[in-house]
This record gives sequence, structure tokens and C-alpha cells, in this order.
Amino acid sequence: MKTTLLFAGAALLTQIGNGLSVPRRRDGLKVVGLPTERRAARNPVHRDELRKRGSLAVGIDNKETIYFINATIGTPGTSVRLHLDTGSSDLWVNTPTSQLCAESSDPCRFAGTYTANSSSTYEYISSYFNISYIDGSGASGDYVSDTVTIGGQKVERLQFGVGYSSANTQGILGIGYPANEVQVNRARLAPYKNLPAQMVADGLIKSSAYSLWLNDLDASTGNILFGGVDSEKYTPPLLSLPVEAESGVYSEFMITLTDLTLGNTTIASDLALAVLLDTGSSLTYLPDSLVQNIYTEINAVYDRNISAAYVPCALASDSTKRVDFTFTSATIAVEMNELVLDIFTSTGQRPRFSNGVEACVFGISPAGTSINVLGDTFLRSAYVVYDLDNNYISLAQTRFNATATKVREIGTGEDSVPGATKVANPVRATEGLRAPGSATAPEVPDSQGAKLGDRKRKSVAALIPLLIAALILL
Repeated sequence: MKTTLLFAGAALLTQIGNGLSVPRRRDGLKVVGLPTERRAARNPVHRDELRKRGSLAVGIDNKETIYFINATIGTPGTSVRLHLDTGSSDLWVNTPTSQLCAESSDPCRFAGTYTANSSSTYEYISSYFNISYIDGSGASGDYVSDTVTIGGQKVERLQFGVGYSSANTQGILGIGYPANEVQVNRARLAPYKNLPAQMVADGLIKSSAYSLWLNDLDASTGNILFGGVDSEKYTPPLLSLPVEAESGVYSEFMITLTDLTLGNTTIASDLALAVLLDTGSSLTYLPDSLVQNIYTEINAVYDRNISAAYVPCALASDSTKRVDFTFTSATIAVEMNELVLDIFTSTGQRPRFSNGVEACVFGISPAGTSINVLGDTFLRSAYVVYDLDNNYISLAQTRFNATATKVREIGTGEDSVPGATKVANPVRATEGLRAPGSATAPEVPDSQGAKLGDRKRKSVAALIPLLIAALILL
């Protein structure tokens, strides 16, 4: 069974070791790796590479279904763990004096905090920082600049947010399009250089592009390469698809899903559906009608209180139920053992259905009236290259637990992603974009008469108390 989610309504206390920066050279490139290591928790709670003219490699921690990178901020440097998020564009950190972080339980100790006035390189910019996420969390405070060290490389005077008021116990590393920054959307100001753009400006990488390898659900680490691609981490071909603009603006990593199959069953074909690639989302969210068809095939039980479904845990070992996501001619196969999420109650017991069968959470949920998202339950099976300069996404089937490395830098100009081939005649999205007049997903009643996706979407962590209550009733 894959990585376990233990639910008890408390914060996960798993400790992950500090990244060790190991500079080394490959093929004449300056390569800087940041390996990370997950250690056993001291007090576990049941709950759920490369420098200039090259690329920058950063290790990723897999804290159950949330992905972190290690960084230091300020002078002297303060260590923080940042939740990696391709669905947003701002880096922000907590401060120890916020109401949340100052609680006696010290909820922010895992991810760390930043004190601006303790850094000699801190500069105040504005008080426009105010970000919110679809799960209801967020933060507000100041925009500042300071020195951020990531992958052993210093990025000086990088702009980021400081959450003096926060509903998140960990900071976020948003690495999306600058057009999606808070000061653009809320304050109507010009975009600033976020981390990928500032790396280019500092000459650390050639173009605003990076590749992401999350590895499988059991793995404690993955890898992100700013400015580079590792061909040993995927199975060719690496196919490039255009990003869909919204109202003429490239603000999110939306690509077009055309076909969806489950085993030998076609769930949908001839689609032209925009979907968002988002590492900040633990689950995958698709139109309700498609999800209803999937649930029927796998005998999932949908619970409208948590906007998620339960399935028999044995489904994880069913190799006939693979889900294939196709984007014109690029297909990513996702096995059930990457979609069935194991859960335990606070007593250490697997919850059970009323017939005694052990229950797990399924990794695809209805989107309702929200946008369609390919979250971590999809992204673990895909090697993804995000090319912000050329507005392309390159996809290949991931190679789980690969130990070999062959890094090539991403250059400048068109066709700069090494080994990638553009998809011929790509289908462009006609629905699912957040533009005026765009279609929204249909709502399909579940067996209880409720509509799939009619509740506000929540993160896996936010579902903890509801999952316990719901499973007690099963």
C-alpha cells in the first residue's frame, strides 16, 4: 500500500532533515544539488542543479501529500520549509509573532518562520500582500525583499510576502506566472520578478523554466530543476503542449485534456477541457459528470460533506483500473496505487465500510463550479517541464525511483527544452477556462441526492475532522 495518511485532527509533526548542498560538475555544467532526507518523527501524531549557464537543482520533501523545499532567508540565514506550489506565484513566509504561530503549541515550528528586523539585508516594499487559496486559507502582511538561498545559490533582493496574519502553518513557494501575483491581481500593480524570473535576471539560469519530478507516493523526496531537464527521470517521448491563455493573459498552467479512460472503459473522448497543473493541490478535480462515471466504475462512495469519495483499499492493487489522461497525443498513465490514499483513525485503525471492507480515500474528486485541477495524484506520474518564457508545458511518463541522472540545461528562445517535441495540431480548450462566458462543469447528483462538488473544496489537511466523523458513520 502507498504512503499512509493518518487522521486525528492534529498537525503532522514529521520532521524532515535539512537539505545538504553538494556542489558537483556534470558535462561541463555547474551543478548544485540539494538532497533532502525524511527522518522519523520525534513525536508522531496519527494523521493523516546547476548554476550560471546551467540549472539549479533543489530537493523536494514529500510530507505525505504536500511537497516542500528547504531554503534560508535573510542575513544571517533563517531556515524555512516552503510548500511548493505551481498554482500560485508568490513566495511568502510566516512570522513568529503572528497569532497563529505564537500559539502555545508552536504550530509553525515544522516549516519555520522569518523575522524581518533580524535580517541586515531586509528591505520593506509595501503592505499590499494579501493572498487567499481555494481551501479558505491564506495570509496577509507586507511585501519585502531579502536574500534567499535555495539549492546552495543566493538570490539577492528577492521580493516575497511576510504573513503577519496567517491561516497557514507553512509558507508557500509559488513559482507560477508573474501575472498571477497578488500585487497584480489585488493592487493592480505591475508584476515583480518572482523566483524563476529573478534567477534569470541574476544569471543563475538561462530562461524562466523548470522541470518537476515528484516521484511516487512512497518516496520521501523528489526533485525540481530550475533551468534544466533530467532525461533519466522520465520515459520518452517528452511532448510539448501550449499553455492556454485566459482572456489573452498567461497567468496559470492550463493545458487541454482531450480524452480520459479507466482501464478499457472510455470515460470521455473528444474533450477540449482546460485543466490546471497544480502541485499545491493534493487531489485531482475534474468535471462532475466525468467523476461520476469514474466512481461508478470503481464503486466509490461519495461523501458530500467532504467533497471526496471512499473506495475499498484493495483497489490500489488492481492493475486493470489504470486511468489514462490524454492531451491531444500525449498520454500520462496513472495507476491505482497512486490514486488510492491510505488513511487511519487516531486509534491506528483503518476505517471500514458497513460491510467490514477497509476504506481509503480516492484521489480524484468533483470540481463542482471551480476550475479543473490536475493535482499531486496526477503529477506524481508525470515528468513536467514548465516553460514560462515560451508558454509551453512538456509532459512525459515519469520514471519512478530513478537513481541515474543526465541533466541538460534549458536554453533560450523557442524549442529550448532539450529532448522535447511539440505536439502536432494540439487541441485548444473551449471549456474550463476562467474567461467571461466560459462553461462550468455540470452538476450530477450522487446517490444521496446531493450534487457532486457542491461544497467548497478543501485541502487534505482540512478534511481531517470531517473524514473521521464521516467514516465513523460508515
